[in-house]
Amino acid sequence: MMAEPEVKKVIKLVPENLLKKRKAYQAIKATQAKLALLEKRKVCKGRPLKFKRLEQFLKDSHRKHRDESRIKRMNHRPSIPLPPAKNKLAFAVRIREIKGVSPKVMKVVQLLRLRKIFSGAFVKVNKTSLAMLKVVEPYVAWGFPNLKSVRELILKRGQAKINKRKVALTDNTLIEQHMGKHGIICLEDLIHEVFSVGKNFRVVNNFLRPFMLSVARHAARDKAGLLKDLGSPGARGADINSIIRQLN
Repeated sequence: MMAEPEVKKVIKLVPENLLKKRKAYQAIKATQAKLALLEKRKVCKGRPLKFKRLEQFLKDSHRKHRDESRIKRMNHRPSIPLPPAKNKLAFAVRIREIKGVSPKVMKVVQLLRLRKIFSGAFVKVNKTSLAMLKVVEPYVAWGFPNLKSVRELILKRGQAKINKRKVALTDNTLIEQHMGKHGIICLEDLIHEVFSVGKNFRVVNNFLRPFMLSVARHAARDKAGLLKDLGSPGARGADINSIIRQLN
């Protein structure tokens, strides 16, 4: 038998210009990957790592369980009686941290617009608002402000929410421009509408941003002493005026 002839393998040649293009493309991709890695490291470098200790997890879990148990007990109790008719306006201020609270408490805090500590807001007194204040009772102090407190808060810390920006209430023209259709053309009209809880109270309250109250620098360093001076959270009645004086 005759041996079969060997089949020669044909090696396909790649043009030199194509090889150069491939090499240049690979070099560009490698440079881009390197730059992306450096950028990522730069971003991550300024972001500190957050460590959470086991004790903090246990503390948050205990607080959440305590809130849920408290709200469950509250639902089985009779509803809170409404205060006298003269107390139509309440002022709520958050004086405790809310880390680790139950989702329901957090939701009520957001509805009351008390997202930051020592922030305050006016609340119209009714059954719904009293129930909400009862839910956040361990973290919020509230009571019935007098005309002097309302005036001082609005004149000193009053800010409006206009086009998603905060604007200080220093010009009556600004108030007339945005609230004139409701018959409110100056700061005095605004103060009267809030204190008397008029028919446009909701519009005015939404126009006003939450009041960012503050504490003295020396008081901020002595946190335990400050909280002792402010007193316990919850319903404080007319004592809310003294808290406003301290924080305004």
